[in-house]
Amino acid sequence: MTSKAKAGSYVVGEGDKLQISVWGVASLNFEVKVRPDGMITVPGVGDVIASGRMPEELKKELTVKLKDLVKNPLVTVTVTDITNNKVFVFGSGTKPAVYDINRKTTLLQILCSLSDIKTADLKRAYLLRNREKVKVGFYMLFMLGDIEQDMQIEPNDSIFIPQHTDKNVYVVGGVNNPKAIEYREGLSVMEAILESGGFSKFASPDETRVVRKEDGHDLIIAVKGKKLIRNVDFSQNVKLKPGDFVIVDESIF
Repeated sequence: MTSKAKAGSYVVGEGDKLQISVWGVASLNFEVKVRPDGMITVPGVGDVIASGRMPEELKKELTVKLKDLVKNPLVTVTVTDITNNKVFVFGSGTKPAVYDINRKTTLLQILCSLSDIKTADLKRAYLLRNREKVKVGFYMLFMLGDIEQDMQIEPNDSIFIPQHTDKNVYVVGGVNNPKAIEYREGLSVMEAILESGGFSKFASPDETRVVRKEDGHDLIIAVKGKKLIRNVDFSQNVKLKPGDFVIVDESIF
């Protein structure tokens, strides 16, 4: 792919070709290819990091470094051949995609552009860079809005988003029609119970609990069903997650 990228928008990657020009200095007008280590070699300066930077940023650094060789250097940096600007999204938790990035892009921007991550397990998602996992709080970033977890995406990054191993919610015990319900975003305890036929005549609504697996352990969330039925305490209407069990105890008295 041959193209010219405007300074200030495109992020340089390995394999890209750059035209470096210093006005009035013929020996400093040259084309250079960004090496696999992200560096370029500039005559009289040596190796300079180019990958992951915008042309304008590179221009400013070269202007400073060339002052020892040229008085008031006027430097231009142009990307003449774009070969390395793709980001890959894969995994069963979303639709696989390949993105061309031609400007600074963050992880949050990529996540917001995905078409369907309803069944994605963001707690197990990760980013691959140079074949190494980069630990990022996908769930905290996308679901809780913790922007401290956001990070800059670089060319050739890969984002792995797995699917929840269990996409169902299970309602058992004192309901009229115990069943597995396919999880959907926002599904609550009361909705799950109603879809299971409601509390049975032997149910003890106040002895309802949600059992959830977290980090290999059972997290038990108590639910006072009577308060929900009477619409007096909506805090009891717990939002469910894939794999949750809603258990309603029964009593014959």
